[in-house]
Amino acid sequence: MKANLKRSNEPVFWLLFGAGGMLSALIGAMLVLITSFAAPLGLLPAELFSYANMQGFAQHLVGKALILAMIALFLWHAVHRIFHSLHDVGIHAGPVARLLCYGIAFVGSAATLLLVIGF
Repeated sequence: MKANLKRSNEPVFWLLFGAGGMLSALIGAMLVLITSFAAPLGLLPAELFSYANMQGFAQHLVGKALILAMIALFLWHAVHRIFHSLHDVGIHAGPVARLLCYGIAFVGSAATLLLVIGF
């Protein structure tokens, strides 16, 4: 006897949420510290964040992959948290809210991919 189980795409979104959360916890705070405080205050060598170095990083395949991963996973983490937080504040999110939240993440990730490939 075969049971009819309804398939869900929810595990995909939880995977992206978890990956984005892990990345933001491990790397996000350090990115803020480096780019907002350490580099502008001169605590790091000036040539480290020069335009030529940053352009070289952004044009390298590994740099492109890292930029894409950071932006896309942070974005998926944020919209997934927002979508599930709607329930906590009394807004029972339906398909429109789901489409809006995850659509924003998809469009943002696709735009990042196009910009990274075209750079």
